[in-house]
Amino acid sequence: MTAGSTLTNGTTAEHELAALQREHGRPLFALLLRLCDGDRQRAEDLVQETLVRAWQHPEALRADDFDSVRPWLMTVGRRLAIDARRARQARPAEVGDAVLENARVISDHAERAAAMLDVRQAVKTLTPEHREVLVLVYFQGASVAEAAATLGIPPGTVKSRAYYALRALRRVLPGYAADLR
Repeated sequence: MTAGSTLTNGTTAEHELAALQREHGRPLFALLLRLCDGDRQRAEDLVQETLVRAWQHPEALRADDFDSVRPWLMTVGRRLAIDARRARQARPAEVGDAVLENARVISDHAERAAAMLDVRQAVKTLTPEHREVLVLVYFQGASVAEAAATLGIPPGTVKSRAYYALRALRRVLPGYAADLR
């Protein structure tokens, strides 16, 4: 049957579909709403798809085996809902904007490598005394006492050299100043 074609009783296909919608639309929508976990939009889409299937298969609607077309419509709607659920489960979940706003930002390896090169170049500009303290305390993780023992200088000297080394790095690396505090 095509849209606008005349049926044997003299009504058009659109009128027959409108009558199906009026008579069976609410119970069909109620069933599909339950099957769609309360998603009204999806249930409405499935009602519409069910009625399209009825329009495509007029022979099923005129079968003499049953008194009402409602069981056929309910079965078609239920199967469409099951197919839609399976299709959604087969696809990866969609990510909304809210999820992306709260996602952790992870720097990439290229940025990290570039930052390491910048820091290495900046450390080379320090005096040898400041560089030794900085390497021991910040890069090798030695305590002030361990660095003092290794270098043979008092702990206060280690602290002051570390302070002035970081201060010099802040001048050389202005974009990294927040990381050096």
